[in-house]
Amino acid sequence: MGNSHGHHHHHRNEANSYFPHQTPTPTPPPFKFGPSDHHQHQPAAQFQNNSTMSLPYAHVDCSLRALAGQAEGFGRLAIGGLHGPLYHVTTLADDGPGSLREGCRMKEPLWIVFEVSGTIHLRSHLSVSSYKTIDGRGQRVKLTGKGLRLKECEHVIICNLEFEGGKGPDVDAIQIKPKSKHIWIDRCSLRDYDDGLIDITRESTDITVSRCHFSSHDKTMLIGADPSHVADRCIRVTIHHCFFDGTRQRHPRVRYAKVHLYNNYTRNWGIYAVCASVDSQIYSQCNIYEAGQKKMAFKYLTEKASDKEEARSGCIRSEGDLFITGTQAGLMTEAGEHSMFHPSEYYPTWTVAAPTDNLKQVLQHCTGWQDIQRPADQPVAAQ
Repeated sequence: MGNSHGHHHHHRNEANSYFPHQTPTPTPPPFKFGPSDHHQHQPAAQFQNNSTMSLPYAHVDCSLRALAGQAEGFGRLAIGGLHGPLYHVTTLADDGPGSLREGCRMKEPLWIVFEVSGTIHLRSHLSVSSYKTIDGRGQRVKLTGKGLRLKECEHVIICNLEFEGGKGPDVDAIQIKPKSKHIWIDRCSLRDYDDGLIDITRESTDITVSRCHFSSHDKTMLIGADPSHVADRCIRVTIHHCFFDGTRQRHPRVRYAKVHLYNNYTRNWGIYAVCASVDSQIYSQCNIYEAGQKKMAFKYLTEKASDKEEARSGCIRSEGDLFITGTQAGLMTEAGEHSMFHPSEYYPTWTVAAPTDNLKQVLQHCTGWQDIQRPADQPVAAQ
């Protein structure tokens, strides 16, 4: 399965073709990644004085609600529970007073923080309602058993949690469907669920996944679940500064959606790294692809859209990606280049750096759950 299309492709070696002048990223405002406010939040000591590496939005830990509206990419408008009170999770119980589930079901905006560390065993999907921030900073909270379900909701931020050991059919760590929007998932560690780790389907859009660590898993990220669901052409997702660490496939697998991948590190996949299926548009920019046994990074799967005559795959544009340890890109140069989006059509700036060994080291240490203090909650300035 892994190399079925391999002989059709022209292998363009783009390892050394990082051209900053082709990246229409005007210099973001200094608060985005100024050296002055960068390093106090990088946990690994060896990065303390590393002025050459810019991780995006290190400043979001300066106060509790500084996260709101600070995502890069398609999820950049997500404000979570910015305008709501704090909700304190005081128990690891699945439900009841002071539980995460009770906070997530409330209708009003809430900024949910944890007063306990440990494992919350979810007996059923935990539905998250609109205008919620689930903020795990300051504690170590792991969700297991089942996962979060973001259904017909908007403005949700999920930060600094662990997800491990989800059991049962259709059990994803974070399932975003249907019709949810303005979602940001940041600095989470996800592993070993029976279905997906993050699935984004059924017209859910304007979503960013950043600085997450994915491991010990098969079908990692699915964007667009069904070739008959042509309304998923609205889906837009940004995935950046994530570490796909020996997971088997779907980093991500995409149908219909527009997906911007940048500065991710994907290594030792089992089937493929990224898969473009029906009518997808994937812009892969300055990522690191490091193959293990399976050498082909990009895969194309042909499926028939219900509103089109013939089956087709999607389009991947690779700019400045680094393919190492014998990785073959597997790019198809012909089909569909004309129908490719560019991220700058949707957002003006993003923090992208050359795919260096330095970036690789940083992503191994600074993705996933972080042992950081919970910032103080300062009053929200009147807008």
